Amino acid sequence: MAVASPIAPLRAAAPARPPGYYVRQRLLGNRPAMAGLGFILLCTLVALAGYWILPDPSPDANSGVVQLQKEPPGFSATILRIPAPDSAGTANAGPLHTWLYGRAPQFQEIPISSYRIEGDSVLVEPYQNHSALADVPRRFSLTQLAGQAGSAAELRQVVEQDRIVRRTYWLGTDKAGRDELSRLLLGTRISLGIGLVAVLISLALGMLIGAVAGYVGGWVDSLLMGVMTVVWSIPGIMLVIAISLALDSKGVWTSFVAVGLTMWVDVARVVRGQMLSLREKTFVEAGRVLGLPQSRLIARHLLPNMTGPLIVIATSNFAAAILLEAGLSFLGLGVQPPAPSWGLMVNEGFQLLGTQAGLWLTLLPGLAISLLVLSFNLLGNGLRDAYDPKTPLSHA
Repeated sequence: MAVASPIAPLRAAAPARPPGYYVRQRLLGNRPAMAGLGFILLCTLVALAGYWILPDPSPDANSGVVQLQKEPPGFSATILRIPAPDSAGTANAGPLHTWLYGRAPQFQEIPISSYRIEGDSVLVEPYQNHSALADVPRRFSLTQLAGQAGSAAELRQVVEQDRIVRRTYWLGTDKAGRDELSRLLLGTRISLGIGLVAVLISLALGMLIGAVAGYVGGWVDSLLMGVMTVVWSIPGIMLVIAISLALDSKGVWTSFVAVGLTMWVDVARVVRGQMLSLREKTFVEAGRVLGLPQSRLIARHLLPNMTGPLIVIATSNFAAAILLEAGLSFLGLGVQPPAPSWGLMVNEGFQLLGTQAGLWLTLLPGLAISLLVLSFNLLGNGLRDAYDPKTPLSHA
């Protein structure tokens, strides 16, 4: 009789996984990091949509109604829209132009408290808020409001359906009567844009200088380390002021470049340290024996091995750039009015502290800055843990 083999069947070995698989699993299992990533993606979608989703799609969301200044969140008003004389050309602006620059207002807007139609004219009672002076009733012809010819019934229908609208300001209005929600949403473009440009500039400069310092060594390393130490000792705001003075300009793109030029030292120090460790590895010695150029060794074999630390520091620099830009704009040294920078909006609200409107006009952009910076910090912490092999996976 045949005897069964005493060797138990071997269980199937677990499939081999690349290191990136475990990095993704650790990151996906980190709930705070995923919450931060979700908020960043939401802000990115808002920034990409831009003027297409704004309640006020005018350039810089700068169309204000002075009679509605400093109104609280949730405020609603009835608006009379009078066709602007030069609105014909702006109505045909293409979608790409609207996405980039917004759409010029096609109407002159007047808030009203009531109206009534008498024959071929409309008698309106102007709206009076807590900070506006009293105004007298005004009369407009139906033809003027409709902007076209037609019978009295047709003109009346156009006026009531399209020229007299009810509008809600969900986050209130600022001191110029501009929609606070539109300016907050558009401000994501500036914050994310300056973070992206700053990170790209800092990565390009930092990787170049750090790689040369760490790989070449000797007097080159000492010289570049001296430059890093000097730049490191100067406050970032002072560097941005100096760069703005050198460029003789204060604007959005000047702020982008100036902030980026102040953040490369962190990247350079990390790359230099990693390069000092990796240049003694066996694969680098093999590359030298094969006669590979130093530039190829650095670009194709050494820098790719620093992906993890560079991603983590880039995330940290993103948050730091947003904070630096907000501080510069608050001081009037960064993005200039009427661009909707969150730091500039905090300054406008700060000037109104002590009034009823000052609280939310300061709190709303300050909260937006805090949430976005917190999201990048949470994501950076999650990436740091994800690239650490000692961090356990969240599931088997």
